[in-house]
Amino acid sequence: MPFPQSLKKIRPLQLIAVIFFTVSGGPYGLEPLLAYAGEHAAILLLLLTPLLWDVPAILTVMELNSMMPVEGGYYKWVKNTLGTRWGFYEGWWTWLYTFVDLAIYPVLFVEYATFFFPGLEAYKIPVCLLIIWSSAGLNILGIVPVGKVSLFLSAAVLSPFIVLVAVFFYKHTGGIALPQPSLHSISYPSLGMALYTVMWNCLGWDNITTYAQEVEKPVKSYLNSIAIAFTLVMVVYFFAVLVAQQSGINKDVLTNDGFPALGVLIGGQWLGALIAMGGMASTLGIYAAVLLSVSRVPKAMADDGLLPKGLNRNHPRFQTPYISIVICSIIVSLMVLWTFADLLIIDVTVYGAGLSLEYITLLTLRIKQPGRHRPFKIPLSTKGLYLMIVLPVSVYFIALAGAFASEEKGIQAALFAIIALSSAELVWRIITWRKPNLLSE
Repeated sequence: MPFPQSLKKIRPLQLIAVIFFTVSGGPYGLEPLLAYAGEHAAILLLLLTPLLWDVPAILTVMELNSMMPVEGGYYKWVKNTLGTRWGFYEGWWTWLYTFVDLAIYPVLFVEYATFFFPGLEAYKIPVCLLIIWSSAGLNILGIVPVGKVSLFLSAAVLSPFIVLVAVFFYKHTGGIALPQPSLHSISYPSLGMALYTVMWNCLGWDNITTYAQEVEKPVKSYLNSIAIAFTLVMVVYFFAVLVAQQSGINKDVLTNDGFPALGVLIGGQWLGALIAMGGMASTLGIYAAVLLSVSRVPKAMADDGLLPKGLNRNHPRFQTPYISIVICSIIVSLMVLWTFADLLIIDVTVYGAGLSLEYITLLTLRIKQPGRHRPFKIPLSTKGLYLMIVLPVSVYFIALAGAFASEEKGIQAALFAIIALSSAELVWRIITWRKPNLLSE
């Protein structure tokens, strides 16, 4: 289906905001890191994990997107390079992980909102459904409204943490004493959960490419916007964890009550309220941005005959894949009762499998099409790319092994993730049984 040329496109500043919310949305969700990693490893893992996990993914996304800035992003990269079967795997796995990911944010919204309305937990389901379907309506209106809302919400998310850091340094006159970085005091299961916590707060760089044809000057805009967004994410994360560490807050209180409790400790009730409002804004922005990205994938797969044709139907006025948006929203509505820790494990495990196909796509194109035009090219040889990819793959398996070494619930979540990954082969066989011609593609 040809892409409508008259459709309004998102601008670079709005793209930065959408990227920020797709991969981060602020440090909300990092609260358990100090409990898992302890004083000596929290900042070490916070700084080291993104270098090993995110930077290779970002570079891969930037090179592949510069070569193929198309609607459907990573699904199209894998399909066009490795074939229809692996393209289906990529799209299916990413669809699954995003359902899990999206289910987290309405629940987190309720948790931060209880700062103001302690009895709101009893109405969690209606509130979650209101968020899910309001965001569906916003996404049906198009990428430009999502970009504008993301830009506004990003200010609402960042402002409280700027105030938090400023108040902390104003009151904290004793200097900063960072504990000696070390991993020796962490048990293996705790290391795994600490990695999952940081990895989850930094994933989704490939998701931002699924709407590339809706971006003004996509190659240049993505290069600049990704660099700015990554820097912004890391600066915000570092100062949020540094302040939490230096404040002396009880780790269990931080885990259970979140950053609003840190705000109360440092500045009083008013600062806690400001951070709680930022948390609510963060969950709303992340949900809208992630739904924007995932809703384009089933449309692209439906265009290729891998999913029912109705999914590729655009809204007659807004030219958005509204059927896909509605179906995504229905499924997420059924998943809002999952626990946060289990969702972290499932989310990152399934996401990592899809990301591995993108790495294979990058290597395949370097080997088979070395002379193909690449507006952005990772400054490494093919052997260098192999070494680069070893880094995130190692982090992935260390985290997964930590989940299997943890308590029973961690094992159950990891097993569920593996079963979810296996479902791609079952669904593929059903599709090819109905459409044997796909086997030849």
